[in-house]
Amino acid sequence: MEYPKGWKEEESFLVKVFEFNNFVEAVDFVNKIVPLAEDMGHHPDLEIFSYKKVRVKLTTHDEGNKITEKDTELAEKIEKITL
Repeated sequence: MEYPKGWKEEESFLVKVFEFNNFVEAVDFVNKIVPLAEDMGHHPDLEIFSYKKVRVKLTTHDEGNKITEKDTELAEKIEKITL
């Protein structure tokens, strides 16, 4: 399975860290992910750290915590937020 640019496999997760100019931009990014995740019924683990970085971790719990097409699809949608 091919992953969107910058995403990598860590254990059973598809992971990418995004860095912003400040905390407000990081929180805004997280808030933009919410409707995408809700629409898909597929919810990532989100972590804001170092005040301006966001770690997004995707896995499909219904499939035994492994990376599936649902994860790559959501990763692609998240990528479009940052363009």
